[in-house]
Amino acid sequence: MAAKQSKNSALNARRARIEEARRQERARDRRNRLLAIIATVVVLTALVAGGGYLVATAEDDDDQGSTEQPVSAPQAGDIEGEQTWSDLGRDHVTGDVDYAMTPPVGGDHARAWMNCDADVYDSEIPEENAVHSLEHGAVWVTYNDAATEADISALSDRVSATPYSLMSPLPSQESPVVLTAWGHQLALETADDPRVEQFFTAYVQGDQTPELGAACGGGLTQ
Repeated sequence: MAAKQSKNSALNARRARIEEARRQERARDRRNRLLAIIATVVVLTALVAGGGYLVATAEDDDDQGSTEQPVSAPQAGDIEGEQTWSDLGRDHVTGDVDYAMTPPVGGDHARAWMNCDADVYDSEIPEENAVHSLEHGAVWVTYNDAATEADISALSDRVSATPYSLMSPLPSQESPVVLTAWGHQLALETADDPRVEQFFTAYVQGDQTPELGAACGGGLTQ
């Protein structure tokens, strides 16, 4: 009987030692996981802080080192040398209209518009129909006999690539080249003037357009 009790005591002691070893191992695992989590948080915090510092530093360098200013699109009336008119009539009329300027920049006009879907005309077009095209947001390019062949070719290429524009000769105008939009006009000597691009950018379907979005196709084509 005593031998059996001694054996049970030894077995219980062995179980206790095993259980204590397991408890210590679990505690060690929890401690290691906690340390790993803390280390990860510290590393991520450092990375985020460092990245924010680099971004802020780069932005400061850009602000301090850059001397370039943003270039904005030309606004109505901002192009050097252009003339402007307001309070232009918009009635549809029949017959000729006596316009106050050549080419006209707006006013009463024919019911039909001149096709202005990147159209280049080789001969004069009716002003009353061209004015209706301006009302739809077109830029009208005209030239007289003083314009060179190179200028005419360059302007023709520009118009041919631009919906809501049209081009035609107009011998009676004073300047070699004239760009016209509704209420706006710019007289030029040559086609390589940078204001050509400015005028197209500002006024092809620009804010000056009385009938924004109206068609430029489906009009007269000579």
